[in-house]
Amino acid sequence: MRNRSSLIRRLFVMAIATLILAAFGTSISFAQDAPTAEDFASLKIGLDTSWVMITGFLVFFMQLGFAILETGMISQRGAVNALLENFIEAGVGALCWWFIGFGLAFGVDNGSGLFGTSLFMPGVELADTIFYGNISVLTMFFFQFAFAATASTITTGAMAERTDFVGNLIYTVIVTVFIYPIVVHWVWGGGWLFQRGFIDFAGSNVVHTVGGVIALLGAIFLGPRKDKVWGKMVTPHNLGLALIGTLILWVGWYGFNPGSTLGIVGVAGTVGIVVLNTTMGGGVGLLSAMFFQYFRSGKWDLAVTLNGSLAGLVAVTAGCAFVSPLAAIIMGAVGGIIVILWGDLLERLKIDDAVGASSVHLACGVWGILAVGLFAEPSLIGFAANPANATWGGLLIPGGGIDLLVTQFIGSVSTIIWCVVTGSIMFGALKAMGRLRVNKIADTIGIDMYEHGASIWPDILPVPEEIDGSAKSIPTGATQPSGD
Repeated sequence: MRNRSSLIRRLFVMAIATLILAAFGTSISFAQDAPTAEDFASLKIGLDTSWVMITGFLVFFMQLGFAILETGMISQRGAVNALLENFIEAGVGALCWWFIGFGLAFGVDNGSGLFGTSLFMPGVELADTIFYGNISVLTMFFFQFAFAATASTITTGAMAERTDFVGNLIYTVIVTVFIYPIVVHWVWGGGWLFQRGFIDFAGSNVVHTVGGVIALLGAIFLGPRKDKVWGKMVTPHNLGLALIGTLILWVGWYGFNPGSTLGIVGVAGTVGIVVLNTTMGGGVGLLSAMFFQYFRSGKWDLAVTLNGSLAGLVAVTAGCAFVSPLAAIIMGAVGGIIVILWGDLLERLKIDDAVGASSVHLACGVWGILAVGLFAEPSLIGFAANPANATWGGLLIPGGGIDLLVTQFIGSVSTIIWCVVTGSIMFGALKAMGRLRVNKIADTIGIDMYEHGASIWPDILPVPEEIDGSAKSIPTGATQPSGD
């Protein structure tokens, strides 16, 4: 009886619902106007804005990846310093990019092709909220801020454990408000390299080469860490953290590269090839680095393998929308080997790049740019640059030619020259001011103790009860921290 009563109630409810739909459903559906072109345009803007914002959040998440990776790859005496430097660069970068950087990068060109002259402090004036193509200026600001923060934080890895904290704040400001935005304008803001047809889809040149050059210069101007032994990598204090940081960066790359479509409606095919090529680059890069190092040392090296994945990701970033998956595999594999050979070169030149930042970002960034000139498919880049040029494709691809490779070379060299000149002036001035390298006392007690009075593992490396505030030295009788 109970089941029968339940069945009857359900049938009664369904009957009432059917009567309501019959009576009002038709009139309700016809009460709405048919969708207009404006409705579809608004929907496209909403979807594209959501896509760019979500991918921008992933790019910003890379800040955590850089911080954790760097922390794990250096000694524990510099871990707190590395964490704080990576963290504050997000805040400093946000202000600098809003005040000046974004305008120099994406503002209206004054005709020189060198820098923008508008869009400073976007959002202050209502006119600044106008749409930038299919997304608003403010959406574009946030997405590009995440890129700027990434370019700035690359530098800290190479200069880890020995940089004056105030000096770090100063060079972060200079890079974000001046050095980096100018290159952005040249390539993505309609500047002279864009006009030549230079191709860098997601930043092998704009982000990684710029960050890598500044990182290398910083390491040169600073000099090596006190206990550096040439020809031997300083032992990372926590490879588990380094692995976590690397995986976070890989996840973030799925915002970095696919988000550079600046929209999702109508570009599903492009997003698909970008994601595929990004995955191939990172995956093959780690394998090539791992096996190459094994053949050299007879050991399966985790630290090298981690950098190999990043090398492959950097290598495909410029061309991920314009090359085939087979080309992406080649680019990633070569990147995994380049990162090791560049590290060997730095050791011979006695340049102490603490986490291999220039090996990953500079060496592989340049390779990625040149690889576009070798492997770009003419059918994929026609909308991007020089569609009237029938040979605007990779040198090694049917239908391509040497023109694109020459343009890529010019763009890469120009970026390197700009960064070397401006970076040398910046670091030279900081060194003259005594604000580049931390006090030598930090070499003895550790930069965490000297600059922050803290330890990442206080139960293993305890903080002395009292550190002299004037000399920042460990008082007599206190426990002297070990090197690692």
